[in-house]
Amino acid sequence: MANKAGVLWADDEIDLLKPHILFLQDKGYEVEAVVSGQDAIDRCKEHDYDLIFLDENMPGLSGLETLALIKEINPTVPVVMVTKSEEESIMEQAIGNKIADYLIKPVNPNQLLLSIKKNVHQHTLITEATTVSYQQEFSRIGMQINDSLTSDDWMEVYKKLVHWELELESGSPQMSEMLRMQKKEANDAFGKFVKRNYINWIQNPDNRPLMSPDLFKKNVFPRLDNDEKIFFVLIDNFRLDQWRVVKELLADAFAFEESLYYSILPTATQYARNAIFSGLMPVQIEQLFPDLWVDEESEEGKNLNEAPLIQTQIERFRKKYTFSYTKANDSQHGERMLNNISSLMQNQLNVVVLNFIDMLSHARTEMKMIRELAQSEAAYRSLTKSWFQHSFAYELFHRIAEKGYKIILTTDHGTIRVDDPIKVVGDKNTNTNLRYKVGKNLSYNPKEIFEIREPDKAGLPSPNLSSKYIFALNESFFAYPNNYNYYVSYYKNTFQHGGISMEEMLIPLITLTPK
Repeated sequence: MANKAGVLWADDEIDLLKPHILFLQDKGYEVEAVVSGQDAIDRCKEHDYDLIFLDENMPGLSGLETLALIKEINPTVPVVMVTKSEEESIMEQAIGNKIADYLIKPVNPNQLLLSIKKNVHQHTLITEATTVSYQQEFSRIGMQINDSLTSDDWMEVYKKLVHWELELESGSPQMSEMLRMQKKEANDAFGKFVKRNYINWIQNPDNRPLMSPDLFKKNVFPRLDNDEKIFFVLIDNFRLDQWRVVKELLADAFAFEESLYYSILPTATQYARNAIFSGLMPVQIEQLFPDLWVDEESEEGKNLNEAPLIQTQIERFRKKYTFSYTKANDSQHGERMLNNISSLMQNQLNVVVLNFIDMLSHARTEMKMIRELAQSEAAYRSLTKSWFQHSFAYELFHRIAEKGYKIILTTDHGTIRVDDPIKVVGDKNTNTNLRYKVGKNLSYNPKEIFEIREPDKAGLPSPNLSSKYIFALNESFFAYPNNYNYYVSYYKNTFQHGGISMEEMLIPLITLTPK
């Protein structure tokens, strides 16, 4: 790491600080000394400095006055106030003017050095330390991937990979690529794990991990039975990494209890979300409530019956809860919900569906501008955070906290960035999803996919007697041979869902308790 940095030090007693200046120069820093605030301002007009030490109590312009004028010239330069004063009001004014640090005289040389390192070299130091930490962790994660035998093991692997993805986000490209390859290796092994266990999970509900149909029964109803009032908020396509960047926006209002659960297959709204709200597998919905199930071939919207499905689950468990259901697809819906918040508070359970991230992923596929804005996973997360921070959702969560309601925050499935096309042939009735296909005349390479030849054993309906389901694994997506090159170039590096990956199947389930 190159230590060389330009430092300006303004103090009317600068001669007494000569030993400190020599110490910093010996450490490789260029230090320019001035004796007044006006001198400091004049220098800042002529030169860019990496950091400024500023005495508060100087003749003429005070340190605080000088600080304000320096910030007009260079708003981003870190300024460290160095003063004899311990008055709280001066500290508060300095902090209000966005100082980088506050040191009380007499200062020792190491305090100055630490302040420079913290404010000038922090990013480099953190990046280097993070890189070393991940290199040390790399082998341990690799062993975990090979040894992961249970559903809980895979949750821990995924949480670790997401942690490092966020830690390395602004680090070296080499480390990010190393992590991407490790994540791909993990998804290969995870796909094999799901293929071995999925049918057994569906056939034996008592011996499976928490899955989509279990959420209300195991996580919502017990809280309502305990006289808690709950907002159940489902953000479509909301992955663990996206939750982690939104989390910091809510930390002032809530304490968090974080966990994961497994989405059913297909990891698509029609199946996974309807399973959550009904407490049933899709084939059971079709059999018990045929008027509420929409076939793949139907032109009707696939998620129009969510409120009735919630009602059937409440009635099936003989509960007497009052509940509301609200879906917000845009800011107008959101504003109406905020205006109606008082009446919602009369219910024990309020179910809210927010669809922005799902629309973002589709828009990214279809609109060149959105593709540019969300070129990478990091950019996709950043857009999610920006939306949440500036949308009605931010105010909604804080209003709920003010009223003392708990929030159960989750999603129905995640999404994965795809880049590996697989050829599949189907008839005209085959569905259009890129990560799963259901049909009776499908042609494909069975080694490249997970196939379910008996849909009822996987809790899935059969549009026809000979229907079967196939699922894409890891980062692959299905492409038709006709116009293959155009199709592949259009969908490569888009975010898709419906198949088998940690991102799609391992779903955040967060309980937010107001502070």
